Amino acid sequence: MRAAFYTFGCKVNQYETRCLMDAFAAAGYTVCSGGAAEGECELYIVNSCTVTAEGDAKVRKLFRRLRREHPGALLALTGCYAQAFPDIAALVPEADVITGSYNRAALLPAVEEALRERAGGKPAALPGSPLVRITAHQPGEAFEPMQVRSFHGRTRAFLKIQDGCERRCAYCIIPTARGPFRSKPLPDLKEELRELAASGFREVVLTGINLSAYGTGQGLRLRDAVALAASTEGIMRVRLGSLEPERLEEEDIAVFRSLPQFCPHFHLSLQSGSSATLRRMKRPYTAAEYAALAAKLRTAFPDAAFTTDVMVGFPGETEEEFLESLRFCEETGFARMHVFAYSRRPGTEADRMQPQVPAEEKARRSALMRETAARTRRRFLAEQAGKVCQVLFEQRAADGRFTGHSENYTPVFVETGEELGGQVRAVRLTGAEADGMQGALL
Repeated sequence: MRAAFYTFGCKVNQYETRCLMDAFAAAGYTVCSGGAAEGECELYIVNSCTVTAEGDAKVRKLFRRLRREHPGALLALTGCYAQAFPDIAALVPEADVITGSYNRAALLPAVEEALRERAGGKPAALPGSPLVRITAHQPGEAFEPMQVRSFHGRTRAFLKIQDGCERRCAYCIIPTARGPFRSKPLPDLKEELRELAASGFREVVLTGINLSAYGTGQGLRLRDAVALAASTEGIMRVRLGSLEPERLEEEDIAVFRSLPQFCPHFHLSLQSGSSATLRRMKRPYTAAEYAALAAKLRTAFPDAAFTTDVMVGFPGETEEEFLESLRFCEETGFARMHVFAYSRRPGTEADRMQPQVPAEEKARRSALMRETAARTRRRFLAEQAGKVCQVLFEQRAADGRFTGHSENYTPVFVETGEELGGQVRAVRLTGAEADGMQGALL
């Protein structure tokens, strides 16, 4: 049976989809990693995200299309959208099977139960009446054992080491979708790192829902996982996913600085450069504290790249607060910014806040913030010219050049007849392009 997978959302979701694909392949399914692009499938699985209302709408739209184009296929919904909203069956009536973001192992048995029912002559689920297997989060729950066996066609591997969030920011539904803090035990992490290295991966990206909280309740910190990854034979580079700024300590930075394998790319989630807005968001830091951490990291890593997420139009955000956030982002000089407008989420405190910023004003502020993002991106790239860096090469682009990424995750393009895939090579950066750097092999 052919099974196609679709993934929405973050690197953690991508990791979990890869684990699900491996599990279905081991059970005898033919996995179509390109969705429906490889032809007609009998099973379609959608791993959902629920960070924004727009993301929910995209999931629903995909299910309507899949049911229209593949009326006889079994459709399964899994992930955060299903976990966060108990009335999900009414929201996605096309789904035949529904599981959540917790207990991913329940998906395969649920799908096979639905397939057995069909084979036994039972009709497909009535609209809005799917087979539902959602496990509720519980205090003290353990980290679900998951391990990726392969990342086809890739040179770096994503490795989920942390799940859950207990912060309860005013706008965020993720604590409901993902449950309490929990972390991958070090022995399990060590085993997965060894297997990835044996499979030829030279770079690992450690990811989590609240990655900075790794080790909470276990007497560990994120630096312990980073040090373990760096000590794994065959792993040449260790990179971090998105970080919450208030959890990084001086000793964390010192350990990162001591490891030659550590890549100085910090995705520090900001949300707003206005301290007043941050307070309403219930973020546990001020703009000044964020700037102080960025300064410490720049001192430790002079060639570091800083990327971030910035929200505009949070309830009550005044024009003065927005302009303050705009100036903060300009002055910080982010290498890349993910800009998005506030999206109301039922079940969150911000959904009840007043005044809500009008949609047209959120669109205006988004456009202005994106202009700032483009400007700081150009400035960052221009500053890279003349530097020598180590580039992990990935593939040959359509224009014939080989592409890869530097330690600080700058895209690099070189003219070469060599086949460089999977190699780490020294490159001098010679000039900026629209979204990367030209380079010359040394």
